[in-house]
Amino acid sequence: MKEWFSIAQNINLLVKNAVRSLDWDLEIFQADIKPADPRFGDFQSNGVLPYAKKTNQNPRTLASNLEKAIQGSTNFPAEGIKTSIAGPGFINFKLSHSFLFQWLNYFSNEKILRSSFNSSDTNNKTIVDFSSPNTAKQMHVGHLRSAVIGESLCRLLDFSGNQVIRDNHIGDWGTQFGILIHAVKHFEFEFTGDPSHQLEDIEELYRKGNQLAKEDLTALDQARAELVELQKGNEEHLTIWKKINELSYKAFQEIYDLLNIRFDFVLGESFYRNQVNTVYKQLTDAKIAEISEGALVVFHPEHPRFNKQPFIIRKADGASNYASTDLATALYRKNELKADKMVYVTDGRQQDHFEQLKRTVEKWQASGTDLPSIQHIWFGTILGSDNKAIKTRDGSPIKLKDLLEESVTRALSAVEEKNPNLSDVEKNEIARVIGIGAVRYADLSQNRTSDYVFEWDKILSFDGNTAPYLLYATARIKSIFRKLKLNPDQTNFEQATTYETDAEIALARKLIGFVDAMYQTLSDLRPHLLCNYLYQLAGQFSSFYNADKVNVKDPAIKDRRLQLCAQTLTILEIGLHLLGLEKVEKM
Repeated sequence: MKEWFSIAQNINLLVKNAVRSLDWDLEIFQADIKPADPRFGDFQSNGVLPYAKKTNQNPRTLASNLEKAIQGSTNFPAEGIKTSIAGPGFINFKLSHSFLFQWLNYFSNEKILRSSFNSSDTNNKTIVDFSSPNTAKQMHVGHLRSAVIGESLCRLLDFSGNQVIRDNHIGDWGTQFGILIHAVKHFEFEFTGDPSHQLEDIEELYRKGNQLAKEDLTALDQARAELVELQKGNEEHLTIWKKINELSYKAFQEIYDLLNIRFDFVLGESFYRNQVNTVYKQLTDAKIAEISEGALVVFHPEHPRFNKQPFIIRKADGASNYASTDLATALYRKNELKADKMVYVTDGRQQDHFEQLKRTVEKWQASGTDLPSIQHIWFGTILGSDNKAIKTRDGSPIKLKDLLEESVTRALSAVEEKNPNLSDVEKNEIARVIGIGAVRYADLSQNRTSDYVFEWDKILSFDGNTAPYLLYATARIKSIFRKLKLNPDQTNFEQATTYETDAEIALARKLIGFVDAMYQTLSDLRPHLLCNYLYQLAGQFSSFYNADKVNVKDPAIKDRRLQLCAQTLTILEIGLHLLGLEKVEKM
């Protein structure tokens, strides 16, 4: 049964092998395996019709020949799968009830599912570069998507067999520090108090320092001089810079703790500032970079836009930039961390930068330098009710910490209304899980490349594709086992028999769909595909629970229905964990 982990992939292989035995042209034929209409089967191969059209043959005859070749294959489980031809040449594959039962019995827990994914994927060392806020500023709602998408991708890649390294590439080096250091001295700023409040003070200090520089050219010159001293390594300036960054890190960590996000490394722009000269030399020696109008740039004439928009890796005044440090980062990650791949999670406005970075790295690789591959995972914008980037009433960005805390407060009101008999400790814990999970899931359930409108009523609803709905589904299953004084993880269901009712079969079919939902999610790293599957699974379980009583007298029926409950709980909780949500016992 293990070799049938992904049923769709195995059917695809069966069809291809059968086509090969018929001497059809595999360069033209595509199996095109899709979910079938449940009335006719579980999967359908749609490849015969386009092949018949391209080769000017009768599709029904081709389908008949292909079906016979499939059934004659030594790998075809005749007792587990039945085939039929529908319409002008579609081939349906229907799984037997016993096949469903055996599959779910074998892939019954997270350990077996994880090991099956691990054995089917390449064990790459992948660095996921996500969150990456700038120091000296508070995290706002615009930082949400990179953080929650990035964390989910780390969990998904880890689950599928990759060795994942989480890197928070903090923006901690730049021209703003000249103004800040001058403002610290000018306004005699003291570094004391709560980190998050201090960060508010530093933001205000920067505004005052920036305004001063605009109004007074002497102050602007002094700020520039402070930046030069910082870049030279002046101890006084480095001390102020470090204090600002330390406060920033502490304030960021409060957000990461709320979101249950961790990092293996927090290496900012400053870490790579002394490594850029190696990049300049190697790219120049390899004739990849050239001087243009005083700047060191890389042209990509093969790209219709970038041949006129060069990738500037050193400014005309000799200063480094994001391109410089990103290239130095790529070299460091290969040489020191032995990374095979880098996944960058940023908003869509940075697509040009990462496309040029990727092309530059590929040319650098072609010259003989070993570097990780690059994948840019970009996302859209969170919008308010006016379909513009979400902001406070006064037009300033919404602080991310405030958003998360408001969600927990709103969730507490919902929990108190839904289950007032819970203790205060239980209510607060459930509200925390729901509140944080609701914000997180609202983001992940959207196609990441789309913008979406943030609506409180929608994300905290117990109906629809939301975190509260899915968490409630898991809590309801746990309550079934609590009432029977059973533990779903420690019950063997020894007397369970093959599925019989329509509701049982429909739920079993949805459960085996987890594997292909995961492969689809991983193929383009789009968590919303997993969200869609989990929502459908929860809905299918609700239909099953309403149709078939679980606690019946017949031990065989009772065990198989409890087993379906336990398997649904396992898949739901695996999926929710991969999205970053925590568990609840009650709702």
